[in-house]
Amino acid sequence: MSNRPLILITNDDGVHAPGIKHLWQSLREIGDLVVVAPTYEQSAVGLSITVRDPLHITPVHWNDSSESSIWSVNGTPADCIKLALNVILKKSPDLVVSGINRGTNAGRNLLYSGTVGGVIEGLMHDIPGIAFSICDYFDPNYQLLEQHIPSIVNYMLNHPLPAGTFLNVNFPQQMQTNFQGVRLVKQGKEYWGEDPEHREHPAEKSSYYWLGSRLAQFDEDLDSDIVHLRQGFATAVPIHVGDLTHHRHLEQHRQAFETFVNQSTEAVKN
Repeated sequence: MSNRPLILITNDDGVHAPGIKHLWQSLREIGDLVVVAPTYEQSAVGLSITVRDPLHITPVHWNDSSESSIWSVNGTPADCIKLALNVILKKSPDLVVSGINRGTNAGRNLLYSGTVGGVIEGLMHDIPGIAFSICDYFDPNYQLLEQHIPSIVNYMLNHPLPAGTFLNVNFPQQMQTNFQGVRLVKQGKEYWGEDPEHREHPAEKSSYYWLGSRLAQFDEDLDSDIVHLRQGFATAVPIHVGDLTHHRHLEQHRQAFETFVNQSTEAVKN
């Protein structure tokens, strides 16, 4: 029986995307690997799950992957984790690793990310996780990342994050010419905002829109992932999603809120 950690791999670019194959390649020497990833691209689905369509689990074969179990699911990354934990795996994995995503998930982009969604689903089952992304969307060089991923994963395995916390890792553009190292930093504010483009259907003469995108930029903290990525650093951000309660507001406003709302309700009744 293997003493190596069991690592569950997923992504949102699809089971045949180059990024997930490089992620798998980088982790082969570290642990026993099981891949459960979407059949088709599921970018920007966040933590979505499929509740109105049947889900199918299909075995997949990659070249030189006979020692790993690889499956595709016709759903979201969160679906993949749910089915992996409840159907495919005989025991709980030690770690969920997602990616390597094509395009940034730094700043507030992680809130939309299916790559991150798969990791959060693991956290909901008390399984720690890491989401990996590279900022270069059009020409990502995944090969360069393979030498950096094992050390990050090994550190996580030996130094677990607090409960409800995962690591969001982004690699900068131009890794081959301007890579400065890896930094543990805080989350920035930047995200891809909307830029709706109005169009007319040529036959039906009806209006429709492409949501489009534009980069929403802000004054960033110098210790943020956004600033460090611009400087050529890879960034790792510990993201806590366990308890989302704003405790200070709860403590300061509980009595006033309850008094106002309950008195208003009684007044309407009378």
